[in-house]
Amino acid sequence: MGYYKDSEATNLGQGAPVRSGTSTSRSDLFPKLVAMQRILGAKNFVVLRAVASGFPNKRKLFCELENWGMNASDQSARLVQAMGEPLLDHLERSLLPIIWKSESGTGFSDIPDVPALMLRLANDDLSYAGLALPVRLGTIGNGYVVFCGGSLLLDNELVLEQHIKCTEIMVDLLALDERRVTPAESLSEREVACLQLAGDGRISEEIAVKLGLSVHTVNAYLGSATIKLDSVNRIQAIAKAIRMGYIH
Repeated sequence: MGYYKDSEATNLGQGAPVRSGTSTSRSDLFPKLVAMQRILGAKNFVVLRAVASGFPNKRKLFCELENWGMNASDQSARLVQAMGEPLLDHLERSLLPIIWKSESGTGFSDIPDVPALMLRLANDDLSYAGLALPVRLGTIGNGYVVFCGGSLLLDNELVLEQHIKCTEIMVDLLALDERRVTPAESLSEREVACLQLAGDGRISEEIAVKLGLSVHTVNAYLGSATIKLDSVNRIQAIAKAIRMGYIH
């Protein structure tokens, strides 16, 4: 009963664990995740990261890594559609593991103390059971490592051990993201200024007036900063710039 008595458990919370042997590429993470999958009796893993959706204070889950095999994008989309909202709501307030049975009510045996240590979700859509282990590292380092299957092993000590490893997986993902921005790609003063104002909620027209630039030039600076930060859009670039200390 003591493993998850505090949802802000030190090993699973805001700070990254100190360790050696960090991954040098995303391919290094796959054998680690597969090993965890086997320990838990799962058939698949999915790493989900919470990212901005384009609306203020609104986030969504994005699939970072998975081993679905066939129809991977459809499988990931179905998981997010079925469980995305409750997973995001839970991530805001707790680090307790989440479990659900398959739509037919199977997937793991009912262990007496599981309800007290894990949050159970209803499932009417997915054909498999799931174990979702939340990780909170700040900004875009928040998300879940999910294990799916038909015969999950939910021993409390076993789950705790894998939960700690999930934090390490997310730390490695963040470190890999940061390594993709080299010193030669450091942001210019104008790019930083535009990102800072965009992060403060200013639109391009307002930034242009504030900095005495044209709207076209502002958009060019924001675009080049987004490319340098290896981000898919302006919102992700702002989040990454905050994490890397360019803006606040």
